[in-house]
Amino acid sequence: MSVVFDEKIHQTLDDSKLQLAIYTATGRLMEKRREAVAAGILPDYQELRTQANDLKKHTIENLDYYLEQFEANVTAHGGKVVYCKDATEVADFVLSLARERGAGLIVKSKSMTTEEVDLNERLEHHHLESVETDLGEYILQLAHERPYHIVAPALHKTRYQVADLFTEKLGVPNETVIEKQTMIARGVLRQKFLAADIGISGANFLVADSGAVVLVENEGNARLTTSAPKIHVAVAGLEKMIPRAQDLAVFLKLLGRSATGQELTVYTSFLSGPRRGEEIDGPDEFYVVLLDNGRTRLLADRDKRQSLYCIRCGACLNHCPVYRKIGGHSFPWVYSGPIGAIITPQFLGVTHEPGLPFASSLCGACAEVCPVKIDIPQVLLDLRSEVKKTEAREGHGKLERLAFRIWAWIMRHPGIYEMLGAMAASVAPPAENAGWLRDVPAAFNLPPVRAWLSQRDLPPPPARSFRQMWRRR
Repeated sequence: MSVVFDEKIHQTLDDSKLQLAIYTATGRLMEKRREAVAAGILPDYQELRTQANDLKKHTIENLDYYLEQFEANVTAHGGKVVYCKDATEVADFVLSLARERGAGLIVKSKSMTTEEVDLNERLEHHHLESVETDLGEYILQLAHERPYHIVAPALHKTRYQVADLFTEKLGVPNETVIEKQTMIARGVLRQKFLAADIGISGANFLVADSGAVVLVENEGNARLTTSAPKIHVAVAGLEKMIPRAQDLAVFLKLLGRSATGQELTVYTSFLSGPRRGEEIDGPDEFYVVLLDNGRTRLLADRDKRQSLYCIRCGACLNHCPVYRKIGGHSFPWVYSGPIGAIITPQFLGVTHEPGLPFASSLCGACAEVCPVKIDIPQVLLDLRSEVKKTEAREGHGKLERLAFRIWAWIMRHPGIYEMLGAMAASVAPPAENAGWLRDVPAAFNLPPVRAWLSQRDLPPPPARSFRQMWRRR
């Protein structure tokens, strides 16, 4: 674990207000999800999960076919598909488009994919104004922060912090009533929508058989982003593809319930090209940017490619005991929680933050609630193995490997195991001394033991071992 990763974790753990905010918000989302997928409400929930997993598996294994089909249908409807291998190519395309069209203002709807490629920062570096229009994302843009959560990006902000931020950045009176804060943001953003030259969105799903981009949202800002400006650019990862429009029924039933506990989000938009004929709204130009950025590397790994099934519902974050303690900004990249712990090392390399796959209790809650049945704990174990192999090649971890070899030898020799257990019990202090190992002389207080005891107590051994009790049964 890097020093920066460790420092961020401890900063979050030491902030009691932030801890309360995370627990309250994620707890509320957990409860709403639980109610929405209860057997009496959605009796076929498990069957839907299985169908979603099968559909994603089929699509990812035949991605080349569906990409070609999608591109052909987008082109037939007057749009254009642009393939980009990394963040630089996405920014270059948007910048060149803006220059050619003389654009100066861009509005954006919520998109983790554009966060992934730092699109706002890249555009602003070239003197283009790019404005987030989702309320949570807009708050974070003003605060110069990245999303704290996949679904609720400003989960860590209180209304009082938002009030101070609006006063500082927008020059408005300090307003702590949430509804009034929303109206302040709406007043600013409405003018941006009307003046924008380009609208950029993400995509929840890409439908191969129709060439449609599907967006789900609750605020309506995505519809304004995609319809008011003359140019619409949808930026999506390759993995957002699904084969047919009828497959959406499965995913839409799962997405809203898993994310916020809603049966269906307020707005579900199907976008399939620029404005046609006598249509009174919609863009004149329509582009779909398909981003690789490490995704095709996952396709070669049959075990870990399931990471690409993710539909970004955020349920694994809400149920993860680690995320609920260390928060979203402790994670080293834009994706946090269990899903971030498996896709960040695969997109950026396991050496980017070697401690990330180990930031998990492996309790399995993430896999249990994942609507597309990604086996996150198993992928974490595979990534841990990769980290250890990398460290071994670089000559690190020799003492740890030696310790495990000794432990394995002892576990294969029951008599020696029992003898060592008896020796440990004979020198242990009374049971009432819960922190007994802290009193052991420094020579025996090895670094791994000190690290373990820095966060927890080790209970003293019992008066008799299980083997002794078994013999006396």
